[in-house]
Amino acid sequence: MADRARLAGPPAAAVAREGLWSHVREALRGSDQDYTQGPIGRAIFLLAIPMVLEMAMESIFAVTDVFFVGRLGPDAVAAVGLTESMLTLVYALAMGLGMGTTAVVARRIGEKDREGAANAGVQAIALGVGGAALLGGLGVAFAPRLLALMGASPPVLQIGSGYTRVMLGGEATIVVIFVVNAVFRGAGDAAIAMRVLWLANAINILLGPCLIFGLGPFPQLGVTGAAVATTIGRGTGAVYALSRLLRPGSRITLGKRNLRLDLAVMRTVARLSGSGALQSIVGMVSWIGLVRIVATFGSEALAGYTIGLRIVVFALLPSWGMSNAAATMVGQSLGARDPDRAERAVWRACFYNLLFLCSIGLLFVVFARPIVRAFTSDPVVLEHGAGCLRIIAAGFAFYAYGMVLSQSFNGAGDTVTPTVLNLIVFWLWEIPLAFVLAKLAGLGPRGVFLAVAIAFSTLAVAAGAIFRKGRWKQVVV
Repeated sequence: MADRARLAGPPAAAVAREGLWSHVREALRGSDQDYTQGPIGRAIFLLAIPMVLEMAMESIFAVTDVFFVGRLGPDAVAAVGLTESMLTLVYALAMGLGMGTTAVVARRIGEKDREGAANAGVQAIALGVGGAALLGGLGVAFAPRLLALMGASPPVLQIGSGYTRVMLGGEATIVVIFVVNAVFRGAGDAAIAMRVLWLANAINILLGPCLIFGLGPFPQLGVTGAAVATTIGRGTGAVYALSRLLRPGSRITLGKRNLRLDLAVMRTVARLSGSGALQSIVGMVSWIGLVRIVATFGSEALAGYTIGLRIVVFALLPSWGMSNAAATMVGQSLGARDPDRAERAVWRACFYNLLFLCSIGLLFVVFARPIVRAFTSDPVVLEHGAGCLRIIAAGFAFYAYGMVLSQSFNGAGDTVTPTVLNLIVFWLWEIPLAFVLAKLAGLGPRGVFLAVAIAFSTLAVAAGAIFRKGRWKQVVV
């Protein structure tokens, strides 16, 4: 019992003894660690710090982007919201590949097989680039038509077609960043993944207002300028990520021996990634359905929903960092044949995430209107945005557990369980509920916001019940 208490002891005690800042510096430096041994709290801390900061930068970008676009009016914000909904398919592909890649790489690292981890990374990148090139070409060709199918009004079509074409055309950069960073996370090298996204989003944040408003020598491109800045930033991040993967001396280094197709490994990655991508598609297409319902209430309602959701993402993305840390711990611990350590790490990460999201959720509920007012001066948009933020944030306590548990299944290589959960909760429960509350019950957009909060809470309860059964411990990767 003493040994168990030592291994699973609270990280606060360890941090107090060794010094908080030395741990932070070590996490940010990305020193080579064996996360299959030692105190669980310390391992989560070292993994989570760069992952949370990585996602925090993504959150800052999401908020600043809509902040500047919001100055162009509701139609511009609506164009961004509709395009983001279409990009969910690309994000689904990228996230699915990321899930499969992290699971395989983490398992190989736990088995002390770095060559196998590098080989899995190459196969994942090849799969991702091929899929993104196909989707990107179709997006560029049919951007205005896709916007129209999403319910865009004529003003939104006029102002947003260029934005949509550039964003869909730059899909490959999204996939490369997701997949290469998944390799780094699976290897436990979260600091590199953090630097990649910080670089990409820093460029994006700096270029965004310059290209939107035509500051200095830059052309005034309006909402299209936001897309150009995003694509340039992500493209730079993708190049940097690949360069670090090819750099000798990294935790996982790709050499000429790895630059070939390995059909056996590719099948393994594709199998996990396929169900992972389907998992993401199921979840993300539900957002398209919700956007479609909100769009029937006008551009102001859609703009408010977009702003509110971006602010919610601001809070949830750092929590994905904690969830990714748990996934890495699960994969590496199972590779080291220590499933009990994997389970303890998951519940510990859930608790830390609960503390964080409850604090943020309380702020959002109390100060919803002042927060949304920073992004819009339109009173109708403000009302919808504040309602969205307040209602969705009320369910943050459940989201804290649901996010970590879902990612933990993925880290174990069990991408089927969260896929089935997403299908039932989001398609068979959330979308019909949103329609009933918004249309039949007469709650309007507020009914959609309520459906989101209820669905995510349902997912957390169901995931917790299934996780306790422990079948994920027997998954072979």
